[in-house]
Amino acid sequence: MTALVEVNNLSKAFGGVHAVEGVSFAVDAGQVYSVIGPNGAGKTTLFNLITGLYTPTGGDVKLNGESIAKLEPSQLAERGMCRTFQQMQICMNMSAIENVMLGRHLTLKSNLLTTLFRLPALTWGEKAAYAKSAELMEFVGCGEYINAEASAMSYGALKRLEIARALAAEPKIILLDEPAAGLNAVETTALEALIRKIAEQGITVMLVEHDMKLVMNISDHLLVLNYGRVLAEGTPEQIRANPDVIAAYLGG
Repeated sequence: MTALVEVNNLSKAFGGVHAVEGVSFAVDAGQVYSVIGPNGAGKTTLFNLITGLYTPTGGDVKLNGESIAKLEPSQLAERGMCRTFQQMQICMNMSAIENVMLGRHLTLKSNLLTTLFRLPALTWGEKAAYAKSAELMEFVGCGEYINAEASAMSYGALKRLEIARALAAEPKIILLDEPAAGLNAVETTALEALIRKIAEQGITVMLVEHDMKLVMNISDHLLVLNYGRVLAEGTPEQIRANPDVIAAYLGG
């Protein structure tokens, strides 16, 4: 496997508080890579550093060998990195499929002239975006909502819709921040199946998650953070057996 993401000695301080300190790891292309740890361990801060929402205090992040630590999220999306958030970023005043189509803007070949004069190229692009968005809604299990308003969808369906929107940008890697939060057992099982499907498409998946059953079932590799530092890294089997992780997080 080839390292798709490389994190080297990454740190972020807010005033005198070190939310992330000296974190290093690599994510291979095609992996499902999970980041776990107690509340306040720095997991979401790490995601925000990787995806351009925060600028590191120190260290570097590379995507396909290119340093991306100072790039904006939109620039990262152009390079194949997309994410979802703990707090869903769904436009409730739009239809479900329009939300997914927002993720297609990077793939649309249009300019100001085609937009102003509604030339055929834009029309064809919009039709293609609609068709691809409908396909993605079916893929994530939201096909029944293709003609619905986002406001009419269940919480679990909205979670999957946000994943569909991220996939609409055709990413090489998708970062999911607590995708199972608030889901019931049936919805979590469906999410597990969806993450497997995404990985089968050759898309690398990184996730922050507290549901240990889900994490252990789907992960190829795990990183455990504690107080902003790496506590352990390894396969699910290695993490389950690690005494430091048991003491700090998993419990007896």
